[in-house]
Amino acid sequence: MEFTVRQIAEVLEGSVEGNPDAVITTFARIESGKPGAICFYANPKYEKYVCECEATAIIVNKDFVPQGEVKATLIRVDNAYESIAKLLDYVTSQKKAYRRYRGWRSRVRLSAKLGKKVYVGDFSYIGRHAVVGDCTKIYEQVYIGDDVQIGHHCIIYPGVKIYPGMVIGNNVILHSGVVIGADGFGFAPTADGSYKKIEHTGNVIIEDDVEIGANSCVDKSQMGSTIIHKGVKIDNLVQVAHNVEVGDNTVLCAMVGIAGSSKIGKQCVLAGQAGVAGHITLADHTTLGAQTGVISSVKKEGSVLFGTPAIDHKEFMRSYVMFRRNGKEGLIKK
Repeated sequence: MEFTVRQIAEVLEGSVEGNPDAVITTFARIESGKPGAICFYANPKYEKYVCECEATAIIVNKDFVPQGEVKATLIRVDNAYESIAKLLDYVTSQKKAYRRYRGWRSRVRLSAKLGKKVYVGDFSYIGRHAVVGDCTKIYEQVYIGDDVQIGHHCIIYPGVKIYPGMVIGNNVILHSGVVIGADGFGFAPTADGSYKKIEHTGNVIIEDDVEIGANSCVDKSQMGSTIIHKGVKIDNLVQVAHNVEVGDNTVLCAMVGIAGSSKIGKQCVLAGQAGVAGHITLADHTTLGAQTGVISSVKKEGSVLFGTPAIDHKEFMRSYVMFRRNGKEGLIKK
């Protein structure tokens, strides 16, 4: 990358305080900024680095008042944290050149339909009657089954497996190791103590603007569809079971597990290792703290829950005080 400070300020709709013609060639953290780099400052914990930083430019909030002399050129914006994300998106879009490519070691069935400028890497497979939209990039060693539908401008990283009949929307990103459409964990106990497999005949629907992290799995439904709605962001190592529905713009952090037929509302946040039992509902805007276990439906919107079984976070903190107090008293008595 190579941009002037003036160009970056125009992209971010900010103002320049310093040299607008200075050239930026890379990004850096504010504590390790070097000439040619651009950094951003938004967290007060890092204020001491603003004056020490050797970077060429620093993105700061408009109301920021430095406590000393700043060497770098400042780009003042409404929200520095949001602006760095916007700038990263802009730089990535400038680098991205969509082109049609088909690796000669790949295999695309004749009945499959590929849009314009679709990239298919070596050793990838696209099944019968599959449809892939314009400008989608399918990296090496990807399996796409029969009758799969994938929208435009998607990125499918190496090692992704998409089972037959799954539906993927537009602008979806699937990271390495993601599995879409494996059978749900469904087995019926029999009289002799063994388990009979319950066949899953449904599919998975992933709507637009969804991103799913590495080695996460979304299982297909027994009947109907497992649905990941628009704008959902899923971290690494997440399990979404059969017939689950995840609402718009919900975030599932690392190692979250959602059991079958549960419904997660819109704009919820499930922190790391949170677990949701099967056949329950979480209201919109619910937040689950790390390692929270939910065993019954949450009906109140905006609830913040901690602990297992999950309780209101304020109640949990009051209980935690008692846990610590009793723990210490127990150690003293011993």
